[in-house]
Amino acid sequence: MTAIRAEGLRKRYPGFELKDVSLEVPKGSIVGFIGENGAGKTTTIKAIIGAIHADGGKVEIFGRDFARHGKALKQDMAVVTEDSFFHEDLTAEDVSRIMRRMYARWDDARFREYLNRFKLPADKRIKELSRGMRMKLAIAAALSHHPKLLILDEPTSGLDPVVRSEMLDVFLDFIQDEEHAILFSTHITTDLEKIADYIVFIHDGRIIFSRSKDELLEQYGIMKCGQDEFRDVDPADFVGVRRYDYGCEMLVRDRQAMRRKYPHLTIDPAGIEDIMLYHVRGEKP
Repeated sequence: MTAIRAEGLRKRYPGFELKDVSLEVPKGSIVGFIGENGAGKTTTIKAIIGAIHADGGKVEIFGRDFARHGKALKQDMAVVTEDSFFHEDLTAEDVSRIMRRMYARWDDARFREYLNRFKLPADKRIKELSRGMRMKLAIAAALSHHPKLLILDEPTSGLDPVVRSEMLDVFLDFIQDEEHAILFSTHITTDLEKIADYIVFIHDGRIIFSRSKDELLEQYGIMKCGQDEFRDVDPADFVGVRRYDYGCEMLVRDRQAMRRKYPHLTIDPAGIEDIMLYHVRGEKP
């Protein structure tokens, strides 16, 4: 069973359209959701959690239709966004009292464990906390009602590397139970290279691919050549090209095959950010 199955999601706004977006988040996995600003990541997430009304499509959470069973399913879900902070005059103690009324499985002891783990004061007003501490509080609150599904929309944006690393450890701990899953939307692709199992790439409101992260990193490559050599490269062999004064760099889908075909050219591994940038900004064949 999958944690999330979205099929054919559509949403039209002036100047933007979500076009038949489909994606899956298997149980026991972290799915990284990537795309440039305005590509449709947040719109997709809002459609999945019912924050906006989609013009078409269907969402199932743990095999149940979200449109019909959303209220009950939200007890098993936690959503954290880059600005999902509580009112700045509240304290962590206040947050606990509020969440206790909202979630049947709210766990005060678990919440206090996270406060201790993150070194968060229970009696300090949120407006006195740093951005990193506010995000830790949001994560602590999200995880303290024992959700099975965690949906993250840019939760580590603007955080320093130490805090980001701490958050990634928390997310990895969360999915050790094979019943849990995470959909993680972020522009920090290095975070996904560390923890994601799958990558879903959206561009201009359409899903470009949904692949295993390990397969992507194993297969894609950056092939480099001079301007004269580029004329001899088959356009069918690369996804996109970026031209420089000194030559060209191309994104290829199968670097081992390209090494056999072009043994005289340099081909380096491609990271997730490279793959996204060449799809979005690279000159097409």
